Amino acid sequence: MDKALLVLADGTVFVGNRLGAIGETIGEVVFNTSMTGYQEILTDPSYRGQIVTMTYTQIGNYGINDEDLESGGSIKAEGLIVKEACPYPSNWRSKQTLDGYLKGHQVVAIEGIDTRALTRRLRDKGAQLGIISSVDLDPLSLLRKVRAHPDISDLDLVSEVTTKGSYQWKEPLWRTKPTDRPLKSIVVYDFGVKFNILRNLVNAGFEVRVVPANTPAEAVLEMSPMGVLLSNGPGDPKTVRVGIDNTRRLIGKVPIFGICLGHQIIGLALGGDTYKLKFGHHGGNHPVMDLKTETVHISSQNHNYCVDIKSLKGQVRLTHRNLFDGSEEGMEHVELPISSVQYHPEAGPGPNDSTYLFERLYERL
Repeated sequence: MDKALLVLADGTVFVGNRLGAIGETIGEVVFNTSMTGYQEILTDPSYRGQIVTMTYTQIGNYGINDEDLESGGSIKAEGLIVKEACPYPSNWRSKQTLDGYLKGHQVVAIEGIDTRALTRRLRDKGAQLGIISSVDLDPLSLLRKVRAHPDISDLDLVSEVTTKGSYQWKEPLWRTKPTDRPLKSIVVYDFGVKFNILRNLVNAGFEVRVVPANTPAEAVLEMSPMGVLLSNGPGDPKTVRVGIDNTRRLIGKVPIFGICLGHQIIGLALGGDTYKLKFGHHGGNHPVMDLKTETVHISSQNHNYCVDIKSLKGQVRLTHRNLFDGSEEGMEHVELPISSVQYHPEAGPGPNDSTYLFERLYERL
């Protein structure tokens, strides 16, 4: 088995074995606490620019199938780190191994390292750039490369994952039928949208049109949608300047709902600020309280940034709060039909506790 190295920007070195393609890759190293859903995680555009560490000990034991994709074309994560990659998956839907899937998409990964020690490092020191290599095994050489790489906050990652043209989406959730109630039109800004958001919208009763991230607000208004959804996506929200500007021009003219990066863009468009979490929220087990009903839902999360609600100076009210660290997870405007959540109500992977938000959106439009 070929040797591979993981070197963090702080100089920490992990020695393991090559997984996936031969080569090297650089990205911000984060950890995800989900026990399953590795295929959805790898294809989630929000992980562009990041190398994902799976904290669960064995990954790949049910293989890769043709349905559990959260984006088209290719894997979006920069790399993958696991303790053990199962070489013999067992599931009736499985088409190939995790290793074969990574190789087919030319994604560099590493297995056989102490992921618990790595996770503790990231938790204590914070998310940071790292490099995985199976071609250069000199730790000092790799450290120089990773320290010379731009920080994720300096990269325009949304432009790498957004759609090139607008399209209609009609596919419902897997093995379900959409509702037969009257369709309501919605335009989705694709900042790196997950397919499960679109599937949930169809099931809730929406006629869905997806548009590129740089679509002018005036062009969206000409479509006469009943609402606009700002999707999830990768990177620092402050780099998505065109999305912030277009959202600012939509405010007050059409109802707006945001998810994850879309939530952050709304906060910035309203004149607020965002801040970066120490190591982010990535996983499928985060308890979130809906402050209106005082109901606790277990949520799927994938973000490194949060909206500073106080910076919005009373324009919005807090609607959801993370019960792990108390961070803000949702807001709504006090006057206008604008609301958003920081987490992922569509799951994919994760629990379905929060899909009620799609029903709530339909009822509000």
